Amino acid sequence: MKRVIRKVAVLGSGIMGSRIACHFANIGVQVLLLDIAPRELTEEEKKKGLTLESPQVKNRIVNAAFESTLKNKPAALYHPDFAKRVSLGNFEDDLEKIKECDWVLEAIVERLDIKKQMFEKVEKYRRPGTIISSNTSGIPIHLMLDGRSDDFQKHFLGTHFFNPPRYLKLLEIIPTPKTDQSITDFLMHYGDLFLGKTTVLCKDTPAFIANRVGIYAILKVVETMQKMGLNIDEVDKLTGPVIGRPKSATFRTSDVVGLDTLIKVANGLYEGLPNDESRDTFKLPPVIGKLEENNWLGDKTGQGFYKKTKNDGKTEILTLDLESLEYKPKQKANFGTLEQTKPITNLKERFPVLLNGKDKAGEFYRDSFYGLFKYVSNRIPEISDELYRIDQAICTGFGWEIGPFETWDTLGVKKTVEKMEQAGYKPNQWVYDMLESGADSFYKVEKGTKHYYDIDSKSYKAIPGTEEFIILENLRESGKVIWENAEASIIDLGDDVINVEFRSKSNTLGGGVIEAINKGISLGEEKYKGVVIANEGSNFSLGANLGMVFMYAIEQDYDELDFMIRQFQQTMMRIRYSAIPVVAAPHNMALGGGCELSMHSDHIQASAETYIGLVEVGVGVIPGGGGTKENALRVSDSIQAGDVELNALQNAFMNIATAKVATSAEEAREMGILRPSDGISINRNRQIADAKEAAIRLYEAGYTMPKQRNDIKVQGKTGIALFNAGISGMKMGNYISEHDQLIAEKIAYVMCGGDLSYPQEVSEQYLLDLEREAFLSLLGTKKTLERIQSVIQGGKPLRN
Repeated sequence: MKRVIRKVAVLGSGIMGSRIACHFANIGVQVLLLDIAPRELTEEEKKKGLTLESPQVKNRIVNAAFESTLKNKPAALYHPDFAKRVSLGNFEDDLEKIKECDWVLEAIVERLDIKKQMFEKVEKYRRPGTIISSNTSGIPIHLMLDGRSDDFQKHFLGTHFFNPPRYLKLLEIIPTPKTDQSITDFLMHYGDLFLGKTTVLCKDTPAFIANRVGIYAILKVVETMQKMGLNIDEVDKLTGPVIGRPKSATFRTSDVVGLDTLIKVANGLYEGLPNDESRDTFKLPPVIGKLEENNWLGDKTGQGFYKKTKNDGKTEILTLDLESLEYKPKQKANFGTLEQTKPITNLKERFPVLLNGKDKAGEFYRDSFYGLFKYVSNRIPEISDELYRIDQAICTGFGWEIGPFETWDTLGVKKTVEKMEQAGYKPNQWVYDMLESGADSFYKVEKGTKHYYDIDSKSYKAIPGTEEFIILENLRESGKVIWENAEASIIDLGDDVINVEFRSKSNTLGGGVIEAINKGISLGEEKYKGVVIANEGSNFSLGANLGMVFMYAIEQDYDELDFMIRQFQQTMMRIRYSAIPVVAAPHNMALGGGCELSMHSDHIQASAETYIGLVEVGVGVIPGGGGTKENALRVSDSIQAGDVELNALQNAFMNIATAKVATSAEEAREMGILRPSDGISINRNRQIADAKEAAIRLYEAGYTMPKQRNDIKVQGKTGIALFNAGISGMKMGNYISEHDQLIAEKIAYVMCGGDLSYPQEVSEQYLLDLEREAFLSLLGTKKTLERIQSVIQGGKPLRN
């Protein structure tokens, strides 16, 4: 049976239900979102003469929940218009509509009795063969099947999304013994391909995989912290980005998620795992109980492990002293081991230094990680038969860069086992058996594909589902690098396509990256079908190397600056006018030069989560790598011959002048950064493979090098006058500073084609020259240099 998901019913409109509904809407699926009807009228409803049968009363709960979700930040939807794909209703009037749905997903309150009552009602209306699933985070899935029909049981399983569903990539799939294998297989594939998730097959054990291991890891950190007498500031310093974890680290994460959630899951695990060898770790320390008594649950109650206060009009964040339960100013955490690792940008190279540290940091890492390694080794085969599923779940559910087994590999498995034994953390016997068999790591890369150690067969197997992914790190380990310098690599993707990868700090576009782009295109033109520009960094690119620009500007070396800008412009034009297709694959932040690079490519294959825009105004300049020119060109193309239409030009101007950044690839399309023909990859893991396919498709369609443009219609003095009038009004109203006014006038001057007496057609090079001149002139101003310095030193734009 071919299965297609056209419409989904989400039962329950709480935080999870509404956000799950939004993510289905993101991918184009129609959604029916239902919740309970109120049992009492509000005072306002009484005044209006409404009754419990009034439609607006019956849908009050679902309406309020969905409206709240739409207002929340970060946004649950890729684009506000996608809310139209969600229809709202209540269980009393609209439950029968689920017969129109291909998947019914339950996300109501976490109580087994209430869920069972709901499933009894669902069975009355559900069409046979329809998938039915529960989003429970901990209730055993098989317990929900009592009294259900054979068809219901065959099509029922757990589908555990993580909050927020748009951003966290984990989707745990938990079948029961009664679930038809075809349903499990379908959802594993559908979650990956359509929802953009890492789908992890889980056993029906308490808290499944991610929460079981993730909560253990958090509480093991707390246990080690108490043992060593460390404070909250020290632990959050040790457990954040330095070990590849989110900036919120341990205690800030707890405040964001809510301490009550941590308490609930931990207590559930302690009660539900009588045979877990590390059960006592789930027993919460008394101080957590005191925080619960005080209702200090984190952000939702205004204070938790941290508390935000205002002092003399300035916001200050205080940290809780766990001994006195008093809030005190944050303490600077200093550890020699962390200082040693500052120059080490590669996380895998950093771990051996961290765990070999001779100070308290090293001691902390050894105790917490050795405990974690022992714990995950003992969870096989209890929660998973394969070790890679544990790493996948913890990375995509908790935002770790690398999982426990991969971390263990970086330290050397055998060497670490010996140290674990000495520390009292002896791992499971299968680890010793693995080492005796001659295998010395949990993972290895073969022919560009990552393989995991399979315990049953004592051999390495390819990780299922990843065959269609292109992972640059794996290709590097397989010797596919064909050229490199200190800032970039050129990698053979196979099928006559090569990839230019940035590896500079923040993937900034300095001399080494520019060299690699030009080299990649030259190599591509010699013997390949196409070039992809993609990387696996945290962000695609944060733009130009500001430090270099600032240095030359301070020294007033305008010849060098002019050379740099010309070279950057020429490289962008090289991307546009090459003999083979060039595909850019931006993800996360693609700012300034990263945006310009993308806009000049033949095709953009953007990650759905791409935050892209021209932000140069924030550092006191205008886009100088062709971004201003390209906006003028695209506006010219969008206007029909003979029309005098300034609205499109004004929108493009405002995007640059306000440094607007798209909050998704869909919004980037609306802003005109992505063209209608450009693609979006929902699953980030598939993006480079999608980009490679796009390059081959363009080549096989008979790609020919475009001709440089000399037909860009600009408005000249007419447009400049209109823009300057608006800019002056903004200045007079004190909405912008005098320097903002200068920058905005420069943008308008370039986009309108300069001091031309009447609207006419100009060339790309003409606009590039205007752009470069404006960029250089702004670098000669004191206020622009102050803005650049503020960003370099403090990371914050200065409005002067």
